[in-house]
Amino acid sequence: MFNPISKNPILWTDGYKLCHKDQYPAKTNWVYETWTPRMSRIDGISHVVFFGLQGALAEMTHAFDQYFFKQPLETVVAEYEEAIQHVFANTNANFAATHSSAHISALHQLGYLPIKVKAMREGSLVPIGVPMFTIENTHPDFFWLPGYLETQLSAYIWSPMTAATIADRYKRLLTTYAEKTGDVQKVHSQAGDFSMRGMGSPETAYRTAGGHLLSFTVSATLSVRNYLKSYYAANNDVLMYTPSTEHSVMCSYGEREVEAFRHLITEVYPSGNISIVSDTYDLWNVVDQVIPQLKELILARDGKVVIRPDSGDPIHIICGDEDSDRETIRKGIVERLFEIFGGTVNSKGYKELDPHIGVVYGDSITVDRAEKICNGLMKKGFASTNTALGIGSYTYQYVTRDTFGFALKGTAEEVDGQFKAIQKRPATDTGNFKKSQKGMVAVIFEDHDYRLIDDLNPETVTALKDRDLLKDFYIDGEFLFTNTFVEIRNLLKLESNRVYGN
Repeated sequence: MFNPISKNPILWTDGYKLCHKDQYPAKTNWVYETWTPRMSRIDGISHVVFFGLQGALAEMTHAFDQYFFKQPLETVVAEYEEAIQHVFANTNANFAATHSSAHISALHQLGYLPIKVKAMREGSLVPIGVPMFTIENTHPDFFWLPGYLETQLSAYIWSPMTAATIADRYKRLLTTYAEKTGDVQKVHSQAGDFSMRGMGSPETAYRTAGGHLLSFTVSATLSVRNYLKSYYAANNDVLMYTPSTEHSVMCSYGEREVEAFRHLITEVYPSGNISIVSDTYDLWNVVDQVIPQLKELILARDGKVVIRPDSGDPIHIICGDEDSDRETIRKGIVERLFEIFGGTVNSKGYKELDPHIGVVYGDSITVDRAEKICNGLMKKGFASTNTALGIGSYTYQYVTRDTFGFALKGTAEEVDGQFKAIQKRPATDTGNFKKSQKGMVAVIFEDHDYRLIDDLNPETVTALKDRDLLKDFYIDGEFLFTNTFVEIRNLLKLESNRVYGN
């Protein structure tokens, strides 16, 4: 019925990129650009997690190999020319009619991406204003390519970096409360990724989930396993997830909720953990009337039954609403489950639910709400780890590239054999965050943090030797070194402790 869209990656760019080759000064033969988080729009975050470049370059390399270099020259050039002719026909007919595609043919004939990427180690926590990687061309005929690839690179990497940074913020928050009230070892599974259905695309979802899993071990985004195993040498157990019901399942029983719960915990899952969505009709009826009838079955099972509210104010649901005229609602679900099933008081003096029963809330969670939930439980004398949280698109989609001001900007060129430092510095940029670095750059570790050195040239960069933490990472289609997921996760843990002290 439909013809599939072209997967030719030479078309995966902004329209204006098709024009830039002709706009550079004559005899330009080298362009150098830097990727930098330029600002933070989130309180409490001063550093950004560097993650996702390896996966992006691997995906881009595969796309160019399969859908550009291995395709007939006539096909890929015709697609490029067709785009030029029609996109610009009504705005600049002369450009549309006369633009040459010889550079696209030359790239195809070369057979690889002639670029060099120098990068920090993934998992590093990089201060705002410090570049994470640089990109430059390795062949003088393709000076236009670093800028041309900006759009693709940005689309691939801003979301996993943003998600990894926010997930680290969640982990620091949950760890702080667990240190006060409970078992810190439970934090790694306390926040699960529930975001896939709310993300912009399946591809964005697995990249974002990869960022989440740097700090936690739970994700419902199944495709992230293949992503991390393929591009980051992750193990098969890189994530875990609990069998869970959804509202359509619960609705299929009508309002016979005792029957539904009994069937699920004895017939479908007689052992092991199960999460049951419990607000299909009335959450508080489930708490007060349904699960008390199943108390002995639940306590006798080898496994945990997790009650999942999915609507309402999560702070009130979990911690209680003191303004309610209903006793159960005033107490909240954690206190009521403790009354029904019992539990223990840990060594820190806080109550913990019996291990056969639990709570997860996964609707509209934010960092602010997570803190209020943890604080509310602590004030009531309960360990913050009594509830798990589902972190969904309300966190990971309510962000943009500008959350941390990511940008890839040209800072150096070579024209007619002469090196030239360049810099963007808009007079109208009142926040001064759009001002780019100047010249070539290096990143060093000094005074307990990563520091930028800019306004360099090839000789002064070389003179820094091993002090420069931007290492040759990818040259002419090949990786010079790679980061495993375990290495990145371990480094981020160390980095988070270094920067924030958790």
